[in-house]
Amino acid sequence: MVLSATIPERHSSPPSEGLELATLFDVSQALSGSRSLGEALSAGLRILAHYHGVPRSSVTLIDEGSDELYIEASFGLDAAGQQTRYRLGEGITGRVAASGKAIVVPDVNREPRFLHRAARRQNDPATAFICVPILLDHRPVGALSVDVPSASERDLDRVLKYLHVVSSLIALALKTTRPADQERVALREENLHLRQELKERYDFSGLIGTSAEMRDVYTQIALVAPATTTVLLRGESGTGKELIAHAIHYNSPRASGPFIKVNCAALPETLIESELFGHERGAFTGALSRRKGRFELAHGGTLFLDEIGELPPSTQVKLLRVLQEREFERLGGTTTLAVDVRVVAATNRDLEKAIADRVFREDLYYRLNVFPIFMPPLRERKPDILLLADHFVTKFARLHHKSVRRITTAAIDMLMGYHWPGNVRELENIIERAVVVCDAQAIHGRHLPPTLQTAEASGTAADGTLAGAVAALERDLIQDALKTARGNQAQAARLLQTTDRILRYKMRRLGIASVPSA
Repeated sequence: MVLSATIPERHSSPPSEGLELATLFDVSQALSGSRSLGEALSAGLRILAHYHGVPRSSVTLIDEGSDELYIEASFGLDAAGQQTRYRLGEGITGRVAASGKAIVVPDVNREPRFLHRAARRQNDPATAFICVPILLDHRPVGALSVDVPSASERDLDRVLKYLHVVSSLIALALKTTRPADQERVALREENLHLRQELKERYDFSGLIGTSAEMRDVYTQIALVAPATTTVLLRGESGTGKELIAHAIHYNSPRASGPFIKVNCAALPETLIESELFGHERGAFTGALSRRKGRFELAHGGTLFLDEIGELPPSTQVKLLRVLQEREFERLGGTTTLAVDVRVVAATNRDLEKAIADRVFREDLYYRLNVFPIFMPPLRERKPDILLLADHFVTKFARLHHKSVRRITTAAIDMLMGYHWPGNVRELENIIERAVVVCDAQAIHGRHLPPTLQTAEASGTAADGTLAGAVAALERDLIQDALKTARGNQAQAARLLQTTDRILRYKMRRLGIASVPSA
């Protein structure tokens, strides 16, 4: 924290204009002089408290992954208050963050919209509350809020103008502290724009990807969803076929009906027929009562048959009849039941080879393969890796209560160079592991599993010596600091707590350019 040599006594009334101007320099120094965003914001809020008698203050930012507001830094709030979250538009803070317009509450005890969620103020003397937006590129990304002891309308107006200047300094700190990788930012913004457009038109918001391959998948979903056509989803394991099945169902006229899932590979051959079609009492040992099958349960909706290629031949015959006639009998029963079900099947097997090997019926294949959709493997949609990784970082940081915000350049290079045999599922598991073991606000290469750290394609394998390992770590830290400082070597040296001369020497020795490439 950067403070003047002498700190005056804490003020209990709105500060004078001279004091406001005098403290802006200290606030700006505090925001630019700390290594992490949280430390910088906390230092700025402490200065407001010391100079201006602010009993409580907070900086609240928008969580891009959930569109919720979380408290990044605060002063005067207890541990429970610091964990407070708001939805956009909820309460005073949520309204400011959503609208981008400041709100002044002269007396919090007389304002019905005030939630008192982060701190209880009912027993306090008359307290005003001022909340101003934090704007980044003319877009609200959060809010700065302070409690102000009882003051006149004129004093509140002066404090409001002062806080607008402070929020601009905070926005500048956000811009320089957050990752400066313009390609990542552009990809994320493009994906957010596309997801919003898809959500408005088709509600495909659960799908992530802007690559040409994924755009083609979105187009096919939009074409087939309104129909009742049988769909066959094909692709390697872990590519997200179940998500596509959900998108088809919830964008179809059957969206209000049931969505029933069956994993054909997970059920024993002796039970799968009963699971699909149900059974009558006494149909077999243990059948003590009539039981509805998945087809009956899915009436009026969608039945998702995952791993359809693992279906035993005896069941394939009955499934073919259901698809053709839309009727079946329960196991052990004689009554024919009509059913209105849309079937979406999925497989990672080569069905054509299975037909040649006589383990999958050719007539069933043609009945299922009415509208095939191929899910591309992750290695063929490289532009989506960063978007998916960012999404999973946000998801698991919130789930495991970690402060991880981003992925460093070296770690990104390792993710991009890997061949991803397990596809999106493998990426999700790797990012969750990295978030759990991460001891900082950014995921570094050392947080990724050895399968990525030693991959030849990533170009990040160590040379087997201690010097080589140290050089790799130094290169990672220096590149990350330069990217955070937007190529400013002096600022990067401060972030690394070293001197400009030592930093330039190490950059020359390691062959690092002034501005590391994305």
